[in-house]
Amino acid sequence: MSVFRHPGRHRVAVLVRHGLLPVELGIPHRVFGSAKSGGEHLYEVVTCAPEPGEIRTDADVTVNVKHGPEALAEAETVVVPSAHESDESWTAGRLPADVAAALERIRPEARIASICTGSFVLAAAGMLDGRSATTHWDAAERFRRLYPKVRLEPEVLYTEDGRVLTSAGVASGFDLCLHMTRLDFGVAVANRVARRAVVPPHRDGGQAQYIERPVPEAGSAATGRAREWALARLHEPLTLRQLAECEAMSVRTFTRRFREEVGTSPQRWLLHQRLERARHLLERSDEPIDRVAAGAGFGSASSLRLHFQAALGVTPSAYRRTFAG
Repeated sequence: MSVFRHPGRHRVAVLVRHGLLPVELGIPHRVFGSAKSGGEHLYEVVTCAPEPGEIRTDADVTVNVKHGPEALAEAETVVVPSAHESDESWTAGRLPADVAAALERIRPEARIASICTGSFVLAAAGMLDGRSATTHWDAAERFRRLYPKVRLEPEVLYTEDGRVLTSAGVASGFDLCLHMTRLDFGVAVANRVARRAVVPPHRDGGQAQYIERPVPEAGSAATGRAREWALARLHEPLTLRQLAECEAMSVRTFTRRFREEVGTSPQRWLLHQRLERARHLLERSDEPIDRVAAGAGFGSASSLRLHFQAALGVTPSAYRRTFAG
């Protein structure tokens, strides 16, 4: 008998272990569980464990898990939250037998994602060898020592390398699940989920984690006015000098303070905003591709195609066929 009871919905299995952080179990259930189109749920989410039963958490509650690893054999997406009492103690090839056996049930074509130090599980199983990955900043150095074959990106919010995705701390689990929702069902669905959860609809995966760093000098000017000014003019050619002038700064100072506040460069932020505008136009309008390109500030359809393909792996026309309506 199938663990999943709703044919047609995208099947998500959340694999939990002793030492679970309850908030991380709630993230995929909240994000995927509230994704709808036309009033119909788009995902079915189940919780499973290497052995069904009572799972300890890092709080004063336990979680009674009904399903075992059989759920993994049916899932299209598998999410592995952290379990701090064990994650950082594992080295490559030394997973507990029950966890290793559970992971072997995952279908070869399934998408696999981790939250926080859940990445240690994927790394110990060899799933991250040769791939880009991230983890919580506080565990990054230990991760690097234990798994030198992994291309660790310790400052980003989440990574996507083929069918394997990883995220940093707890909040970035929301970012990653919303990212997967956008990939599966488009921007409009993901934005509705984010609004209901009262979280930002999108933070770029390349944005920096909130790592302990020296605090910027007191009184440093914000770059919010420049961002607001740019968002109102995405259809126009915009230069770094124009953005800096909005804040009465030099280009060098503006670039440094922008990165401190936003976690990425002004150019990368601007490209992301233009891609989001293009996605919105493709989903919500019948405008020709060259008009979409102009409206999002890419200038030409060929430029839009180049950036769209690089960022999303599909052409604008293919994206529209999938998500329009």
